[in-house]
Amino acid sequence: MSADSTYPVCRATLDLEDPWAVPVRAPRVPLVRSGDGSRPRLDSGFAAYHDGKRLFVVFLADDDHLVATYLEHDEPLWEEDVVEVFLAPEKPERYFEIEVNPLGTTFDAAIDSPRLERETMTIDRGWTCEGLRTAIRRTTIDGSVRVETLISIPLRAFGADFASGARWRANFFRIDRSPDGDEFSAWRPTGRTPADFHVPRAFGTLVFE
Repeated sequence: MSADSTYPVCRATLDLEDPWAVPVRAPRVPLVRSGDGSRPRLDSGFAAYHDGKRLFVVFLADDDHLVATYLEHDEPLWEEDVVEVFLAPEKPERYFEIEVNPLGTTFDAAIDSPRLERETMTIDRGWTCEGLRTAIRRTTIDGSVRVETLISIPLRAFGADFASGARWRANFFRIDRSPDGDEFSAWRPTGRTPADFHVPRAFGTLVFE
Protein backbone atom coordinates (compact mmCIF):
# COMPACT_ATOMS: atom_id res chain seq x y z
CA MET A 1 0.00 0.00 0.00
CA SER A 2 1.56 3.30 -1.07
CA ALA A 3 2.03 6.14 1.40
CA ASP A 4 -0.65 8.29 -0.21
CA SER A 5 -3.29 5.62 0.36
CA THR A 6 -3.32 6.37 4.10
CA TYR A 7 -4.84 9.39 5.79
CA PRO A 8 -3.95 10.38 9.38
CA VAL A 9 -7.17 11.40 11.15
CA CYS A 10 -6.03 13.77 13.89
CA ARG A 11 -7.96 14.40 17.08
CA ALA A 12 -9.42 17.89 17.35
CA THR A 13 -12.51 19.74 18.51
CA LEU A 14 -15.11 21.16 16.13
CA ASP A 15 -14.92 24.96 15.94
CA LEU A 16 -18.47 26.03 16.74
CA GLU A 17 -17.75 29.57 15.51
CA ASP A 18 -16.74 28.25 12.10
CA PRO A 19 -17.67 24.57 11.75
CA TRP A 20 -16.22 24.39 8.22
CA ALA A 21 -12.78 25.34 9.54
CA VAL A 22 -10.21 22.56 9.26
CA PRO A 23 -7.64 21.99 12.05
CA VAL A 24 -4.08 22.77 11.03
CA ARG A 25 -3.04 19.14 11.56
CA ALA A 26 -5.76 17.75 9.28
CA PRO A 27 -4.33 17.29 5.76
CA ARG A 28 -6.32 18.78 2.89
CA VAL A 29 -6.34 16.22 0.08
CA PRO A 30 -7.38 16.96 -3.52
CA LEU A 31 -9.73 14.61 -5.34
CA VAL A 32 -8.66 13.23 -8.71
CA ARG A 33 -10.55 11.66 -11.60
CA SER A 34 -11.88 8.34 -10.37
CA GLY A 35 -11.03 6.54 -13.59
CA ASP A 36 -7.38 7.41 -14.18
CA GLY A 37 -6.22 9.64 -11.30
CA SER A 38 -5.72 12.74 -13.45
CA ARG A 39 -6.67 16.25 -12.38
CA PRO A 40 -10.41 17.02 -12.78
CA ARG A 41 -11.79 20.07 -14.59
CA LEU A 42 -13.05 21.54 -11.32
CA ASP A 43 -11.02 21.44 -8.12
CA SER A 44 -12.36 19.67 -5.06
CA GLY A 45 -10.92 18.01 -1.98
CA PHE A 46 -11.55 16.93 1.58
CA ALA A 47 -10.11 16.94 5.08
CA ALA A 48 -11.08 14.79 8.06
CA TYR A 49 -10.57 14.73 11.82
CA HIS A 50 -12.31 13.32 14.91
CA ASP A 51 -13.02 14.17 18.53
CA GLY A 52 -13.25 10.62 19.85
CA LYS A 53 -17.00 10.46 19.32
CA ARG A 54 -17.58 11.84 15.84
CA LEU A 55 -15.76 11.81 12.52
CA PHE A 56 -15.84 15.19 10.79
CA VAL A 57 -15.37 15.35 7.02
CA VAL A 58 -15.14 18.72 5.25
CA PHE A 59 -15.46 18.79 1.46
CA LEU A 60 -14.54 21.85 -0.60
CA ALA A 61 -15.79 21.88 -4.21
CA ASP A 62 -15.76 24.52 -6.94
CA ASP A 63 -18.76 24.38 -9.27
CA ASP A 64 -19.80 26.42 -12.30
CA HIS A 65 -23.21 24.77 -12.73
CA LEU A 66 -24.97 23.52 -9.61
CA VAL A 67 -27.36 20.62 -10.16
CA ALA A 68 -29.30 19.85 -6.98
CA THR A 69 -33.05 19.44 -6.55
CA TYR A 70 -33.55 16.51 -4.16
CA LEU A 71 -34.81 17.49 -0.71
CA GLU A 72 -35.94 14.18 0.82
CA HIS A 73 -33.67 11.79 2.71
CA ASP A 74 -32.57 8.73 0.71
CA GLU A 75 -33.60 10.11 -2.67
CA PRO A 76 -31.15 9.16 -5.50
CA LEU A 77 -28.68 11.97 -4.85
CA TRP A 78 -26.07 10.38 -7.15
CA GLU A 79 -28.14 11.47 -10.14
CA GLU A 80 -27.10 15.09 -9.43
CA ASP A 81 -24.19 16.91 -7.76
CA VAL A 82 -23.12 15.12 -4.58
CA VAL A 83 -20.20 14.30 -2.29
CA GLU A 84 -19.86 10.81 -0.83
CA VAL A 85 -18.08 9.05 2.02
CA PHE A 86 -17.56 5.26 2.05
CA LEU A 87 -16.43 3.81 5.40
CA ALA A 88 -15.46 0.22 6.24
CA PRO A 89 -14.70 0.13 9.99
CA GLU A 90 -14.07 -3.61 10.17
CA LYS A 91 -13.58 -5.12 6.70
CA PRO A 92 -13.98 -3.95 3.08
CA GLU A 93 -16.64 -6.59 2.46
CA ARG A 94 -19.05 -4.49 4.56
CA TYR A 95 -19.01 -0.72 4.25
CA PHE A 96 -21.30 2.23 4.74
CA GLU A 97 -22.19 4.91 2.21
CA ILE A 98 -23.10 8.48 3.14
CA GLU A 99 -23.98 11.11 0.53
CA VAL A 100 -24.76 14.83 0.85
CA ASN A 101 -25.90 17.14 -1.93
CA PRO A 102 -25.37 20.94 -2.11
CA LEU A 103 -28.78 21.46 -0.45
CA GLY A 104 -27.77 19.43 2.60
CA THR A 105 -29.97 16.45 1.69
CA THR A 106 -28.59 13.08 2.80
CA PHE A 107 -28.54 9.47 1.64
CA ASP A 108 -27.16 6.56 3.67
CA ALA A 109 -26.93 2.82 3.16
CA ALA A 110 -25.05 -0.28 4.30
CA ILE A 111 -23.29 -2.30 1.61
CA ASP A 112 -22.37 -5.98 1.70
CA SER A 113 -19.88 -6.91 -1.00
CA PRO A 114 -18.67 -10.48 -0.34
CA ARG A 115 -16.54 -10.65 -3.50
CA LEU A 116 -15.62 -6.94 -3.51
CA GLU A 117 -17.39 -6.47 -6.84
CA ARG A 118 -20.55 -4.58 -7.77
CA GLU A 119 -22.09 -7.70 -9.34
CA THR A 120 -22.32 -9.48 -5.98
CA MET A 121 -23.00 -6.54 -3.66
CA THR A 122 -26.29 -5.88 -1.89
CA ILE A 123 -27.47 -2.49 -0.65
CA ASP A 124 -29.47 -2.02 2.55
CA ARG A 125 -31.15 1.34 2.11
CA GLY A 126 -33.05 0.78 5.32
CA TRP A 127 -29.87 1.36 7.31
CA THR A 128 -29.77 4.83 8.86
CA CYS A 129 -26.74 6.63 10.24
CA GLU A 130 -28.36 7.74 13.49
CA GLY A 131 -27.09 11.13 14.62
CA LEU A 132 -25.71 12.15 11.21
CA ARG A 133 -25.42 15.93 10.87
CA THR A 134 -24.52 18.11 7.90
CA ALA A 135 -23.99 21.78 7.12
CA ILE A 136 -23.53 23.58 3.80
CA ARG A 137 -21.89 26.91 3.01
CA ARG A 138 -21.96 28.32 -0.51
CA THR A 139 -19.88 31.27 -1.68
CA THR A 140 -19.97 32.90 -5.13
CA ILE A 141 -16.53 33.76 -6.52
CA ASP A 142 -16.17 35.29 -10.00
CA GLY A 143 -19.43 33.73 -11.15
CA SER A 144 -18.62 30.26 -9.83
CA VAL A 145 -19.87 28.69 -6.63
CA ARG A 146 -17.68 27.22 -3.93
CA VAL A 147 -19.56 24.62 -1.91
CA GLU A 148 -18.26 23.67 1.53
CA THR A 149 -19.89 20.58 3.02
CA LEU A 150 -19.44 19.53 6.63
CA ILE A 151 -20.45 15.95 7.48
CA SER A 152 -20.50 15.01 11.16
CA ILE A 153 -20.67 11.23 11.58
CA PRO A 154 -21.10 9.53 14.97
CA LEU A 155 -18.51 6.79 15.27
CA ARG A 156 -20.94 4.57 17.22
CA ALA A 157 -23.32 4.46 14.21
CA PHE A 158 -21.43 1.54 12.66
CA GLY A 159 -21.52 -0.81 15.64
CA ALA A 160 -17.72 -1.10 15.56
CA ASP A 161 -15.28 -0.59 18.39
CA PHE A 162 -13.33 2.63 18.18
CA ALA A 163 -10.11 3.66 19.87
CA SER A 164 -7.03 5.70 19.12
CA GLY A 165 -4.96 3.77 16.60
CA ALA A 166 -7.99 2.31 14.81
CA ARG A 167 -7.60 1.74 11.08
CA TRP A 168 -10.67 1.99 8.86
CA ARG A 169 -10.79 1.42 5.11
CA ALA A 170 -12.44 4.33 3.30
CA ASN A 171 -12.84 6.39 0.15
CA PHE A 172 -14.18 9.86 -0.63
CA PHE A 173 -15.93 10.92 -3.82
CA ARG A 174 -17.59 13.73 -5.73
CA ILE A 175 -20.03 13.67 -8.65
CA ASP A 176 -20.32 16.87 -10.68
CA ARG A 177 -23.11 17.03 -13.24
CA SER A 178 -22.49 19.61 -15.96
CA PRO A 179 -23.47 20.50 -19.55
CA ASP A 180 -19.73 20.32 -20.24
CA GLY A 181 -19.71 16.66 -19.24
CA ASP A 182 -20.20 14.81 -15.98
CA GLU A 183 -17.14 14.32 -13.82
CA PHE A 184 -16.46 11.67 -11.18
CA SER A 185 -13.72 12.34 -8.66
CA ALA A 186 -12.20 10.27 -5.86
CA TRP A 187 -9.52 10.25 -3.17
CA ARG A 188 -8.39 6.79 -4.27
CA PRO A 189 -9.06 6.23 -8.00
CA THR A 190 -11.11 3.14 -8.75
CA GLY A 191 -9.80 2.69 -12.30
CA ARG A 192 -13.25 1.95 -13.69
CA THR A 193 -14.77 3.24 -16.94
CA PRO A 194 -17.64 3.95 -16.90
CA ALA A 195 -17.22 5.41 -13.43
CA ASP A 196 -17.91 3.09 -10.51
CA PHE A 197 -17.29 4.04 -6.89
CA HIS A 198 -18.21 0.63 -5.46
CA VAL A 199 -14.71 -0.82 -5.68
CA PRO A 200 -13.61 -1.72 -2.11
CA ARG A 201 -10.24 -2.94 -3.36
CA ALA A 202 -9.40 0.70 -4.14
CA PHE A 203 -10.19 1.98 -0.63
CA GLY A 204 -7.47 3.75 1.28
CA THR A 205 -6.95 3.60 5.03
CA LEU A 206 -7.88 6.09 7.73
CA VAL A 207 -5.50 5.96 10.69
CA PHE A 208 -7.07 7.53 13.79
CA GLU A 209 -4.62 9.35 16.06
